[in-house]
Amino acid sequence: MLKIDNVSFSIKEKGKTIWILKNISLEFQPGKNYILTGANGCGKSTLAKLIMGILPVTSGKIYFNGIDITNMDITERAKLGIAYAMQQPTRFKGLNAKDIISYAVGADCTSSSACEYLSKVGICAREYLERDLDNTLSGGELKRIEIASVLAREATLNIYDEPEAGIDIWSFNGLVEIFKKSLTKKNLNIIISHQEKLFKSADEIILMANGEIKTKGPAKDIIPKINDYSSICKKLEVD
Repeated sequence: MLKIDNVSFSIKEKGKTIWILKNISLEFQPGKNYILTGANGCGKSTLAKLIMGILPVTSGKIYFNGIDITNMDITERAKLGIAYAMQQPTRFKGLNAKDIISYAVGADCTSSSACEYLSKVGICAREYLERDLDNTLSGGELKRIEIASVLAREATLNIYDEPEAGIDIWSFNGLVEIFKKSLTKKNLNIIISHQEKLFKSADEIILMANGEIKTKGPAKDIIPKINDYSSICKKLEVD
């Protein structure tokens, strides 16, 4: 479904080329939860932004359902069925939670429908429907609403960048259940996370270090190896 073919990404800094990602090749299949992990600076969020089209690839190709999306913009990719929950959700002055859910659905949804999606992320829905997505919401509240909007999209490919960030203890058991229940034979989730408690939601884990894929495979095989690579990952702080 999603194929990343020899993708690299670089930036220019003081006249020098710095490679953030190097020759990444991966394939993601429907019906699976994938965890992308590795310490800060390993390139996880950069890879997610390349998939979504927020950043342009320096070299290589990205294919989605057999279509070359390498040069497509964010809107085009979204129309194909790719959804992205950012690490730091955006605040929208003048829009409330019900508005965001309606935009995600693609139509003006009813209050009961909006409540259904908000309830899935542990929010007292009626209380939040008319809440503006501004500074009155905590980071955790905003994060939950963003996850609810991704669920409302019912996209084919869902990318969650550190979905547990800023949320309380509820997040761990609650998020695991969300990722399991939202999975079908036709869609897939790519979850960027440092939290071992979320790893149990994964069918496969991909471990990154120094802008490269160090190892990947079934969760039961990769979890024991993560600590072995963590010291390598922590040397970099480029994300």
